[in-house]
Amino acid sequence: MTPSSFRENGAGRSARVTRADRLRQVGVTVSGLLCVTGTLVGFGVIGTPVEASAGGAFADNATLLAPAGPAFSIWSLIYLGLGAYVLWQWRPAVASSTRHRRTGWLAAASMLLNAAWILVTQRGWLLLSVVVILALVIVLGLLVRELTRHPGAGEGEEVIVDGTFGAYLGWVCVAVCANIAAVMSADGPAPGEPDVGSQVIAVAVLVAVTALGAFLAWVLDGRLATAAAIAWGLAWIAVGRSTDEPRSTVVATTAVLAAVAVLVATIVARRRLHGTPRSPDPAAGSDQQPASGPPDAR
Repeated sequence: MTPSSFRENGAGRSARVTRADRLRQVGVTVSGLLCVTGTLVGFGVIGTPVEASAGGAFADNATLLAPAGPAFSIWSLIYLGLGAYVLWQWRPAVASSTRHRRTGWLAAASMLLNAAWILVTQRGWLLLSVVVILALVIVLGLLVRELTRHPGAGEGEEVIVDGTFGAYLGWVCVAVCANIAAVMSADGPAPGEPDVGSQVIAVAVLVAVTALGAFLAWVLDGRLATAAAIAWGLAWIAVGRSTDEPRSTVVATTAVLAAVAVLVATIVARRRLHGTPRSPDPAAGSDQQPASGPPDAR
């Protein structure tokens, strides 16, 4: 057995890098490459841009819950983080860690679902796109929950892994609502004069996003990346409904209040966490570290 086949974990014992670990690393890498392919399609490099696919159902002025165009620049940050993660997970220091063993295949699934969503929208299959993006939200929720249960060590891990997937989850929570709105309005009236009923539905969806953001803040120990991404998407919904069709002061105001509420809930959750000592999770394995030191920046 070569020295590189072992990793020293936090408990001082050696953890063997197994074939399953190597298979997971390869699976994540292949999924990352497929995600890149889907991204090129989504950006219009080798296909139709997402905003122009499905008859324009995903354009930034298609529905009351469509974020304004600049909101989608967050994808550049997420894709950059995913690329860094694919490389990071090959590091010998993390290859056999409990944390990466519990999250690697979930990360791979999230990248495959991302690519699948883009390909589905290219075909104009709106209902199937909702199924795919809901699956993506569930996978990311499970992934980030595992990251919370198995804290990482070092700023690199926090930024590349926790930061990337936290932001990914937060943004997709907003995107799924915009996706559902696009499906609901696909055969409805053209944008421009939203009726009272559609505005009520939009407000109800924004309230649901707020509740989801507060729930995630509670169960994920107040992750800043997730809250910031949710607030980012909500803020750009407010901008879109204030400056572009279909205009709605009610929806714009609700989106702003929702963004503030999610951020406040996250701050409260972090104060609760850092004000109460956390006991190590018995299920976390030997490489879980008890919470100590200054608050992290996840």
